[in-house]
Amino acid sequence: MTSEALARALNTNPVVVRRLMGGLREHGYVHSEKGHGGGWTLSCQLDRVTLRDIYEALDAPRLFAIGNRSEETECLVEEAVNHAMSSVLADVKAQFLACFGQITLAALHADFHQRLAARHGPTTLCK
Repeated sequence: MTSEALARALNTNPVVVRRLMGGLREHGYVHSEKGHGGGWTLSCQLDRVTLRDIYEALDAPRLFAIGNRSEETECLVEEAVNHAMSSVLADVKAQFLACFGQITLAALHADFHQRLAARHGPTTLCK
């Protein structure tokens, strides 16, 4: 599938797709072919790759839009809030990664095909 087709399906820019897919290619999860008929294809065994692997291959993007504004602060209130939030966010991130480590691409593939088979009438993959 081309970067342009993926970008249309994901409602984003092809440059964003190429950047993300480049990270996956570096880890051997996808392969790209240039030119007419080219595009991205999976190059890994789906049962051996988890969502955690993908997350880490994408350089572990930030999970939360909240967090410490600064580590070094003069404000004791901010320091107390930072301390409390750091602990909670670390726990949540650990749980998130543990869950992602249990979900294989094979499981997603099977779920997709089950949902596709259950659909009646015309089907589009994404918006």
